[in-house]
Amino acid sequence: MPFYQLDEELLFPPVEHALTDPDGLLATGGDLSPSRLLLAYREGIFPWYSPGEPILWWSPDPRAVLYPAELHVSRSLHKILKKHPYRVTLNHAFEQVIRACTERDEGTWIGEDIVAAYIRLHQAGRAHSVEVWDDDALVGGLYGLNTGLLFCGESMFNRVSNGSKIAFMTFFAHFTGHGGRMFDCQILNHYTESFGAREIPRQAFIRQLYQLRDNHLPQSCWQPQTLARPVPSQLPPFL
Repeated sequence: MPFYQLDEELLFPPVEHALTDPDGLLATGGDLSPSRLLLAYREGIFPWYSPGEPILWWSPDPRAVLYPAELHVSRSLHKILKKHPYRVTLNHAFEQVIRACTERDEGTWIGEDIVAAYIRLHQAGRAHSVEVWDDDALVGGLYGLNTGLLFCGESMFNRVSNGSKIAFMTFFAHFTGHGGRMFDCQILNHYTESFGAREIPRQAFIRQLYQLRDNHLPQSCWQPQTLARPVPSQLPPFL
């Protein structure tokens, strides 16, 4: 089955039409307007392509997710979270975070068009960043997009050992503490699996997404704020 060529119409084909090889490739073309991106995430679809190439849209089967009750905290990570000397904030430096996520030795899929598109979503209150600070230096973080009670993680980065883990665990406690029900990891890897993420069939993911997407977390969840301060005895509330 060939994958779809999108036009100007704000419409995606059913995710069941995605290819199996490569897994989840659904469509190409369209644009990265806020309305199209928000529609994509509401349907379990996300963009992923290399800079300079046509836009590609994906909905893999299976899908990697993390549920609050299945979070795994290793003994070593517990010690890191207990003693880390960093300040963790939410929505304080979105552009800095997404640009830091492009700084990879192996290259990046996050081109300037993606950066600009997600900055627009952040300005609309839909894309969010988590920042880890050593005094005034940004040393770790992540960004993603919320869809109701689900958070779609997009990318993270480290400039110090475990910087992204501190960002992720602190944010996960905040998100679930406000009523968040599922974290979308998209594709399972060793990093997310170590936190307890697992694969579920795409059909199950879409069914749960439809149940979560029209609910809303309190606005206080997304307001710029400090999530953790560098107090040695401090632990996120789920530990």
